[in-house]
Amino acid sequence: MSETIEADFIIPFELGESRIDQAVAELMPEHSRSRIQGWIKEGQVTINGKACRPKDKVTADDVVSVNADIELLDQWSPEDIPLDIIYEDDDILVINKPVGMVVHPAPGNQNGTLVNALLGYLPDIAMVPRAGVVHRLDKDTSGLLVVAKTLVAHSSLVEQLQERSMGREYEAIVVGVMTGGGMVEEPIARHPKDRKKMAVHPFGKEAITHYRVLERFTANTHIRVKLETGRTHQIRVHMAHIAYPLVGDAVYGGRARIPAGVNQAVKDAVRGFGRQALHARQLTLWHPVTDEEMSWEVPLPEDMQNLLMLLRTGEL
Repeated sequence: MSETIEADFIIPFELGESRIDQAVAELMPEHSRSRIQGWIKEGQVTINGKACRPKDKVTADDVVSVNADIELLDQWSPEDIPLDIIYEDDDILVINKPVGMVVHPAPGNQNGTLVNALLGYLPDIAMVPRAGVVHRLDKDTSGLLVVAKTLVAHSSLVEQLQERSMGREYEAIVVGVMTGGGMVEEPIARHPKDRKKMAVHPFGKEAITHYRVLERFTANTHIRVKLETGRTHQIRVHMAHIAYPLVGDAVYGGRARIPAGVNQAVKDAVRGFGRQALHARQLTLWHPVTDEEMSWEVPLPEDMQNLLMLLRTGEL
């Protein structure tokens, strides 16, 4: 099921000589430029009745017509699933996602996802692309996610992500003892042999991860990580690339290498940790309507707190 958007615009003088995608984005600010570019490529936007390309320019008094479809989410079922809501207003929703919750329905995971929960909590969010979810967390990563409740908010949040003005900070526990913080700037692409994995690859998309040490242990390090870009599995891939994989990350870390001298309880806890030790702790953004800078922080989940306590005990 979809909703059709129909609109005609006469290009004003001040937008003359603009690219068509830029002009339509100015005239329809509730929609993101990337979505508008998709409409243009699909022939759903015309200039004076003729098909165009995103880079084509308009002139004053041109007539631009939009006849586009937005897919609604009726194929995804609303479900009554509790949400840990940290903040909510008319425009955005900030959620603390638990470990084990998938964000989007997919083959094999059609129910019990964050999107199912959002549709149950806010049925009108079906009108917003991807039920308002603008960035993801892996199933076994906990922490903060922002959701757009309106098209205007969605457009703004997507733009903030693209412009890197949205701040996202994580905490992680890695295998190995870091000497200090640093930055990983390595492009990431789909793994050439395993399509379910990502990998550092020279022809990948730009990816930048900053990290600093919070606490060191005999064989592990507790770190704070700040993302400058948002590639799939970015922190997990980058930390494994520099030989400090996340505790519990079976996909990128393999079996934890634990040196001699670590007590058995710590060995068992590290090797038995059931997911990647990663938590989206802090989120900072500019409110889509008020333009106010807002920030939220949530503590580490119980499993990571318990692991840190055990690591500290192992130092005694």
